[in-house]
Amino acid sequence: MTKPDLNLLITLNVLLAEGSVVRAAQRLGLSPSAMSRSLARLRQTTGDPLLVRAGRVLVPTPRALELREQVSQLVQDATSVLRPAEALNLAQLARVFTLRSSDGFVENFGAALLARVNQDAAGVRLRFMQKMNKDSGLLRDGMVDLETGVVGAAASPELRTRALFGDRFIGVVRAGHILSEGEITAERYAAQGHIMISRRQGHQGPVDDALQLLGLERNAVTYVDGISTALALVKGSDLVATVPERHTLNLRRGMFSFPLPISLPAIRVSMLWHPRMDADPAHRWLRKCVLDVCGDSD
Repeated sequence: MTKPDLNLLITLNVLLAEGSVVRAAQRLGLSPSAMSRSLARLRQTTGDPLLVRAGRVLVPTPRALELREQVSQLVQDATSVLRPAEALNLAQLARVFTLRSSDGFVENFGAALLARVNQDAAGVRLRFMQKMNKDSGLLRDGMVDLETGVVGAAASPELRTRALFGDRFIGVVRAGHILSEGEITAERYAAQGHIMISRRQGHQGPVDDALQLLGLERNAVTYVDGISTALALVKGSDLVATVPERHTLNLRRGMFSFPLPISLPAIRVSMLWHPRMDADPAHRWLRKCVLDVCGDSD
């Protein structure tokens, strides 16, 4: 079956509205002969004369009258689809956005982000989802709108990213812990009982690699899945947790924090999204809200 020329819809719409080849040609910026050829193609395509002469004017056939309203609506709909997106009306925006973030992000930034969103758009709701792995499939499938975290080598190259803030690892102990007094050396730090934050028992990270270069090893007492659990254990024990500094500001209140006595690479936390959301006005506004709340001031 031959594909129809959809440009003919625009021509037909103007011809039916004007009822004149000459006026239709002027409206579309064509010559009368070109418009006559288009009318001939329309007659062949529809199998109907569409416009027939009655004295000195053209009158529509019953088929043309039947098509007139339908064709007009089709052209309006097509024009609307191809028109640039209208300006975003935040006051009328009603939408649920799903944000996937690492442990500690919601505890530290969640309340401020909710307030920032509600300030502009009271009809918007945020759904927070804990980030259990670095798989970008949920972003690709549209199950997650925005994600935060460190962009690693395994991140999908198709994703869009925007840096939010720099962070670093620090040590945290309860108030009055032995490490809260005196110089904290690598030896003293490693010798303490440690809470290891990892979903894989025995997994070693950059902290362990840095200690290994000094011939040291952390004394792993227990393993937990997330930062919040680790800091809850710190409050009631003599154990040490090693956590990102800025991610845990609110969670560490009342505890003693200290810079690690080892050299570690800096951390850069970013937001990630799928490119299909790049130009969406509402999603762009959401990204700005996240940047306003937890982005570096520079």
